[in-house]
Amino acid sequence: MKDQILSQLNSPSELEKLYRKNRGSFKTAFIELFPEIQASNPVMADFWNERLIYESDGISWGTRKEFTFIIIIALLAGLIAKLPELFSIDEEFFYPRNIGFIVFPGLAAFFAWRNQLTQRKVLILGLVTILTWIYVNLLPKNNESDTLILACIHLPLLLWGILGAAFSGNDWLNLKNRLAYLRFNGDAIVMGAVLVLSGMALTGLTIGLFELIGLNIVEFYTKYILIFGAAAIPPLATFLTQTNPQLVNKVSPVIAKIFSPLVLVMLIIYLFAIIFTGKDPYNDREFLLMFNLLLVGVMALIFFSIAENSNKKKSSGNWILLALSLVTIIVNGIALSAIIFRISEWGITPNRLAVLGVNILMLIHLLIVSRSLFGVFSKKLEVEKVGISIASYLPIYFIWTLVIIFIFPLLFGFS
Repeated sequence: MKDQILSQLNSPSELEKLYRKNRGSFKTAFIELFPEIQASNPVMADFWNERLIYESDGISWGTRKEFTFIIIIALLAGLIAKLPELFSIDEEFFYPRNIGFIVFPGLAAFFAWRNQLTQRKVLILGLVTILTWIYVNLLPKNNESDTLILACIHLPLLLWGILGAAFSGNDWLNLKNRLAYLRFNGDAIVMGAVLVLSGMALTGLTIGLFELIGLNIVEFYTKYILIFGAAAIPPLATFLTQTNPQLVNKVSPVIAKIFSPLVLVMLIIYLFAIIFTGKDPYNDREFLLMFNLLLVGVMALIFFSIAENSNKKKSSGNWILLALSLVTIIVNGIALSAIIFRISEWGITPNRLAVLGVNILMLIHLLIVSRSLFGVFSKKLEVEKVGISIASYLPIYFIWTLVIIFIFPLLFGFS
């Protein structure tokens, strides 16, 4: 998109066509190019800058093609979710292996189309998705298999990475695009939560009104309306955040700013509570599992908060994020030591090895991020560099996800 903008700077009509074809990508690319364009053509640069940053009070429904594409994706997602019922497929077999395919491939196709990915990149993403779908559905049916469970758990992370590649357009190595992808995820989650709450209210109202006239529609509503509605939430949330960034681009930073200090206080109190209660993750497997889920949640909050602040020159909340990162390093250290203890006592299992790898990767990442945040306070680094330190490390998680999905089952004999 940047090359297209630069090549059409002297053609207002072609520039307008580029903007109308893909407003989101055009806005991102133009804002990054703004200093360069302003130096050569300040009047045109200022005009487009004001136009792009202007926030309309109305709701945009995008182009007809975009809206049609999203409706098709939503309907296909609902049909995929209904496949077990339509073709008498075992639900316990289908959903753990395929739930990620209900959401991510359609969204990846939307961004691939919207960002005009080259045929080569579309072919790569399509082949990886198809081969992964074939592979996971050919894994032996064994509900007690740890490697199968791990593969099913990590499969959505792999598909999330593929979606990120489609979101980034043709420049997969651009770290700013990765940060934009993290911001998109935060905004989409907020929008999705709003849609879920609205859907719950509509569901309760609809069922209640029909019950007043003596009609029980719970079964019908659940089997058809509810499933298609739930499947439509991710595409609709994506569409609304892309066509109306003003709806949530101020909400996500506020949520991050409110919850970051609250989570910091909670973590500190929690660590003292562990000591007081005598509870430890070394001998309690369930407690260790919850401990790691807490760790992943806090890590996600830190990363999304930094992604939201990375485009600002200064941020008063960075000291809270630094403190939160340091406390999370302590939490990670406890979890890591507990996993090593369990491996030394009872040996290596697929679950322990997977968690060990994830904790090591998160610890290294936290140390890198904490170092970058400390550099901001010592005025050696800009705030943007903190976001770059997150974006540059994301492929490491993707590689470990590939190892768990494709190598673990073979390494442990599908046990």
